[in-house]
Amino acid sequence: MPGIKRIKTPAASAERFSTRASGAQKEYTDGVSGAGQSWQDNAASAEGVYAQATQEAIGRGAFGKGIAKAGAAKFVDRAKTLGAGRYPSGIQAGKQSYANNVAPYFDTLAALQLPAKRVKGQNQERANVVAMALHTKRIASLS
Repeated sequence: MPGIKRIKTPAASAERFSTRASGAQKEYTDGVSGAGQSWQDNAASAEGVYAQATQEAIGRGAFGKGIAKAGAAKFVDRAKTLGAGRYPSGIQAGKQSYANNVAPYFDTLAALQLPAKRVKGQNQERANVVAMALHTKRIASLS
């Protein structure tokens, strides 16, 4: 008795998945509303598995194979059909997070004492001061 006798076609399965998911926004919202701590605990405890799986994927060349399988056309199609519509709302949703995350770097830049400005082509020292200050701030933020 080989195989399953009654199996949907991939197209029928995709249609059912899409139709059901389209009406599940409330269930999705309800499901994630109280899941933050559980997500954090489980994600943190999976760090070793993540590292192991990442190394395995690197060994298999999975990243490059996935890119090759998807191809340039899929990237462009998804960026145009999905990304373009989501971009504005994503930016609006992340506006406060952006401001919070860049504030320490803006403060660092505002507090810098730069060397005197010189003639064009002789200001590398000023750029170095900025680069080192931002690098130091970034490294400190990781601690």
